Amino acid sequence: MARLFGTDGVRGVANEELTPLLAMQLGQAGAHVLTKETNHKPTIMVGCDTRISGDMLANALMAGVCSVGANAVYVGVVPTPAVAYLTRKYKVDAGVVISASHNPVEFNGIKFFDSEGYKLPDAMEDEIEALIRNNMEGVKFPTGSGVGKIKYRTDAREEYINHTIRAVDIDLSGLKIVVDCAEGASFYTSVEALKELGANVVAIHNMPDGTNINANCGSTHMEELCARVVYENANLGIAFDGDADRMLAVDEKGKLVDGDQIMSIVGNFMKQQGTLKKDMIVVTVMSNLGMTLMAQREGIHLEQTKVGDRYVLERMKEVGANLGGEQSGHIIMLDSNTTGDGLLSALLLLEVIVKTGKKLSELAEIMEVLPQALINAKVPNHKKSSYMEYPEIAAAIEELDKKFAGEGRVLIRPSGTEPKVRVMIEGKDQKMIEQEARKLADLIQNTML
Repeated sequence: MARLFGTDGVRGVANEELTPLLAMQLGQAGAHVLTKETNHKPTIMVGCDTRISGDMLANALMAGVCSVGANAVYVGVVPTPAVAYLTRKYKVDAGVVISASHNPVEFNGIKFFDSEGYKLPDAMEDEIEALIRNNMEGVKFPTGSGVGKIKYRTDAREEYINHTIRAVDIDLSGLKIVVDCAEGASFYTSVEALKELGANVVAIHNMPDGTNINANCGSTHMEELCARVVYENANLGIAFDGDADRMLAVDEKGKLVDGDQIMSIVGNFMKQQGTLKKDMIVVTVMSNLGMTLMAQREGIHLEQTKVGDRYVLERMKEVGANLGGEQSGHIIMLDSNTTGDGLLSALLLLEVIVKTGKKLSELAEIMEVLPQALINAKVPNHKKSSYMEYPEIAAAIEELDKKFAGEGRVLIRPSGTEPKVRVMIEGKDQKMIEQEARKLADLIQNTML
């Protein structure tokens, strides 16, 4: 049986793969594993994004939490990084987010944070999963006064806004910013934070109805934001994903500024300020080759790890770095939060713009983005990690490796959150690498179906 946990919690189609029963079991097992060392009645904080299935799954999960004798605090719709921060601030025993991030509305997910606001290591996730598979063997279910309670808080998002604003020292007066909230968890927090700092905010996709999250908007669909920034004659645009743990930007000319470029801009500014620990940025193997060239030129060490912000965070903690992230816009600033934080990333990018007096397009020139093609092959979820077991696929990958040796690179990997195999090729000719990536992705998809 496939592992329940992917790179970002448990994901699946809500009410089909991720059922209320599974949510309840995750609440029971998670509460037991995360709090078994405590000598008090434990408390777990729960938040969600704007998906229509969020309330259903959150309530099922909290029922599971209460059934093993733990209490739950429900903070409602807040960004994922808000739950990480609030878990630490209120000194509760764990945090849970009900969200499928950038995925379509039919999906949902459940991810856990420990008491320090960090995502769980594989070993702890395996322990939770083993309890579920063993029908909660050894878990006690109290009765009477031993059952847990649920407390509802409506002030949590304001706490997160205030914390994030305190992380920067800037006045955004005079800046016009278009903000795409992805009809998701940032629809209130990002707009209010930028307004409180003095920005002229043009908010789009900030009217979530439970079914429109990520629908042709947000950080996975940047076309509208690019056009709107130019139309509004704005200084820049900012796009979040559904749970607001990632952020991408658009310069004043309507050109995309991705996570690699944002880390390059912020990292160099931090280095100049003496705040970039060990002059190091932790990135993944998906980061553009242009970032490597930038780092060599600017005297910054890039530490590489496998794809997934949890692996970036693990390496950051191992090596003592305070800046890391992914091309997709998951950026971790460990001085201020323990997970990817879209709003914090946006404010730190804005801080560079304000303090240098430069336009975003000018700042983005620090890194040349080399041509890169990324094509997804849709495959059955249980097969996605075994693509190299198919001789024709292995042979095609070997042939491409030889073709691009010395002039680019080929990276194939299963998605950690979706039923897909991702094909990424870097090279000098955009048209050619797109053709080759499409050809390989079609082969993988047709062979593995």
